[in-house]
Amino acid sequence: MIVYQKSYDLALEIFEITKTFPKEERYSLVDQIRRSSRSVPANIAEAWVKRKYTKSFVSKLLDSLAEEAETEVWIDMSKDCKYIDDQIHFSLIERYQEVAKMLSSMINTPEKFCN
Repeated sequence: MIVYQKSYDLALEIFEITKTFPKEERYSLVDQIRRSSRSVPANIAEAWVKRKYTKSFVSKLLDSLAEEAETEVWIDMSKDCKYIDDQIHFSLIERYQEVAKMLSSMINTPEKFCN
């Protein structure tokens, strides 16, 4: 799935970017943004496995969408703390919003994906 691959690639990018964050953020912002960004594709994968059951499929996609929104907050925080510049911030937010739109479309039309 394209949405899975996009979110997976973003999580890897977040991992690389956060390597440059200050050490004092290691157990706070870095952990939070890595966790939420990784949860997006993880929940998509779980949703895919549960696609036989429409309600379970949609529930896991909603979890993924919530993690995507949380990740956007941490990206904003990273910019405001000056750990990332405006260009990186814009790029990440733009791509996460694309993931959110794809997830929303899947949530609104689960019959296209469920057995």
